[in-house]
Amino acid sequence: MSQFNRRDSLKSLAALASATTLGGWSALARAQKPLTVGVIYVGPRDDYGYNQAHAQAAAELKKLPGIKLVEEENVPETAAVQKTMTGMIAQDGAKLLFPTSFGYFDPHILAVAPKNPDVRFSHCGGLWAEGKHPKNVGSFFGYIDECQYLNGVIAGHMTKSNKIAFVAAKPIPQVLRNINAFTMGARSVKPNITCSVIFTGDWSMAVKEAEATNSLADQGCDVFTMHVDGPKVVVETASKRGKMVCGYHASQAKLAPNAYLTGAEWNWLTAYKTAIEAAQSGKPHPNFLRGGLKEGYVKTSAYGPMVSDAAKKNAEDIKAKMLAGSFDIFQGGLKDNKGAVVIPAGKALKQTDLELEKMNYLVEGVVGSIG
Repeated sequence: MSQFNRRDSLKSLAALASATTLGGWSALARAQKPLTVGVIYVGPRDDYGYNQAHAQAAAELKKLPGIKLVEEENVPETAAVQKTMTGMIAQDGAKLLFPTSFGYFDPHILAVAPKNPDVRFSHCGGLWAEGKHPKNVGSFFGYIDECQYLNGVIAGHMTKSNKIAFVAAKPIPQVLRNINAFTMGARSVKPNITCSVIFTGDWSMAVKEAEATNSLADQGCDVFTMHVDGPKVVVETASKRGKMVCGYHASQAKLAPNAYLTGAEWNWLTAYKTAIEAAQSGKPHPNFLRGGLKEGYVKTSAYGPMVSDAAKKNAEDIKAKMLAGSFDIFQGGLKDNKGAVVIPAGKALKQTDLELEKMNYLVEGVVGSIG
């Protein structure tokens, strides 16, 4: 049935349900019924980015026993997603939803979840809080700043101008954390490196992403990364300008094989399976899932052929420490790019520290502003 029908046939479904009984269904039959899982994307599933990373995980779900998957793409962060969620529940019988975009959480998931207490909602990136949010809602996210730090290490070795670039969507904590980690990774190699950032204002704005990339190239930046939903435009534009690229979300290596150094990728299947296994076994819904390289939530892209042996060794040494849990990205005394101390000397923030999920600054070395 078409997505249009899913959104617009709820009234007729409600009328049909009121006139129909489910008599004759045994408890055993209900127990054997597949778990219907819904995945909702804000953009196209083949965007070489955020949505594609989730779609790759969703494709793996189809291979799991007892799972029926329904998907919908190009659903904006508006009341449209409430209609989509309600449709998946009423029409498809979904009992676990993965609404993947950041803006779906508040107010949309928080509006639909209380009306459907027997349905589980797992949101990507939201900050679920005990006592504040419904128990049938949860959030998951990965510490991809670990991979962006490693991107920065590679960029630090490969840059010739000592100017690197970051094309970003919005100055929310997750984005700032990536900008800062990328910059710090590069400056761990060469302390005089600067990272210029341009915010486009939205998750997917191809024209502004191209303009930002060209502007940063004009300023002399020679290694680029990004935090936008679909990195394709940034990767291809930078490559055409003869610049190098570190990817994000998924691998964009095939878009620019001669420019792609490495990348920061998601492995969302880890979080998806955790939520699914809880639903299938009747365990409480996992309300707060987080993990990094060590937990299998994120991974790095393969190195491009132009990456030097010294760069690889440096990055792999740090990656080994991250996997061992012995490397903290954000340590004191860290300063922001206005000169204020944001983490005092002697203090180190672990990845699990919620203070990092409230980040509201750009670190020393970043050229740009969040306000």
